[in-house]
Amino acid sequence: MGSSSPEIRNRKAWHDYHIEDRLEAGILLSGTEVKSVRMGRVSIREAYVDFSSGEAIIIGLSIAQYENRGYSDHGVHRPRKLLLHRREIKQWSRKVLEKGYTVIPLRLYFNGRNYAKIEIGLARGKREYDKRKVIAEREAKRDVQRAKKEAQSWNR
Repeated sequence: MGSSSPEIRNRKAWHDYHIEDRLEAGILLSGTEVKSVRMGRVSIREAYVDFSSGEAIIIGLSIAQYENRGYSDHGVHRPRKLLLHRREIKQWSRKVLEKGYTVIPLRLYFNGRNYAKIEIGLARGKREYDKRKVIAEREAKRDVQRAKKEAQSWNR
């Protein structure tokens, strides 16, 4: 078919969390949801994964209604099932229960076989001082690069 599908990233995840492990999961979508995802009309920023029912369910994933849907209708914020192996569900749900982790989506994309996939991450929330520290390190790095560039221009 040759059409390029968008990759939806959760940029805020890296800012608000320490990501300790990642995993690719399939996601169960209806036909109109797939079309909306292909158009990039998705928000994964507020979503998280719940393991309470023995299944992996993503909650808070927002997929906008497809305009040409006809009579079929999907809930914009409805919970959607993630397709994971039972072993992976047990392992991650145990970590979430015991150690205070949360599981959040990092990106939503279509793989080479045109299946919708979602990359989820085992995350631990950052404290406010962690965020400030990261920003300070980034600015220091930028200042060093700027100084190097300036020094090179003086040497010419």
